[in-house]
Amino acid sequence: MDLVVLSETATKKAIELGINYGPKLILAVITLIIGLKIVNAINSMMGKALKGMDDSLRPFLIGLVSTLLKVVLIIAVAGMVGIETTSFVAVLGAAGLAVGMALQGSLGNFAGSVLILIFRPFKVGDLINAQGQLGVVKEISIFCTLLNTGDNRTIIIPNGALAGGTIENLSSEALRRVDMEFGIGYGDSIDEAKQIISDTIYSCDKVLKDPACDIFVSGHGDSAVMIKVRPWCKKEYYWDVYIHAHEQIKKNFDANKISIPFPQRDIHVHQVNS
Repeated sequence: MDLVVLSETATKKAIELGINYGPKLILAVITLIIGLKIVNAINSMMGKALKGMDDSLRPFLIGLVSTLLKVVLIIAVAGMVGIETTSFVAVLGAAGLAVGMALQGSLGNFAGSVLILIFRPFKVGDLINAQGQLGVVKEISIFCTLLNTGDNRTIIIPNGALAGGTIENLSSEALRRVDMEFGIGYGDSIDEAKQIISDTIYSCDKVLKDPACDIFVSGHGDSAVMIKVRPWCKKEYYWDVYIHAHEQIKKNFDANKISIPFPQRDIHVHQVNS
């Protein structure tokens, strides 16, 4: 008899709970589904609206807005079910603090990404040298930056370290100066060598005439007179000019009997008669 009464009581309780919370739960699920579709639609509209924006900033903003909207949606759905949102937000804040302390490195990387996007030391497509790595910026995400190296490797650098370190942007300026140095023998003519270098440099159509190329004696080495050469070119032609100069100057020096000294050691053998 007691079991029958207990069963009837449990059934009535379940019916009451179903009547009280069933519609709320169904409405909450419907709201969650519709809300997620709305969030996705907003992300899609943002993607189209920000199409002309810099490729570095657009993915970051879309991801940030999407995360915030989903958090707001979850809190709203929890309130519809009957959960006290004030307590929920407090618990969420406490959990966020605990997670934040556990993920200090990740939060530092997030802060670094914000600094990078605000101060814009580089953008997607720039060639940079940072954290001992040289490569073209492929993507700037919330926590890290992806570089593509010249030999087609992908380097992932945390944004916290990147924002806090030295960044050399090799693509920020339209023009680049190509600094090179060549040595000639002490018995060779400096004027003749400088003329050969000048003719060789300007034979490359990628070298600019304005600013002019600087050619001057930079020092006297142990076995060579050192000549600095500083032509200018557009940034995309840097390596073309560098390679052309080194190859053609060597060939033209050889053709005109200008020597390029290299370290040598003379060994003198003395015979000692015992």
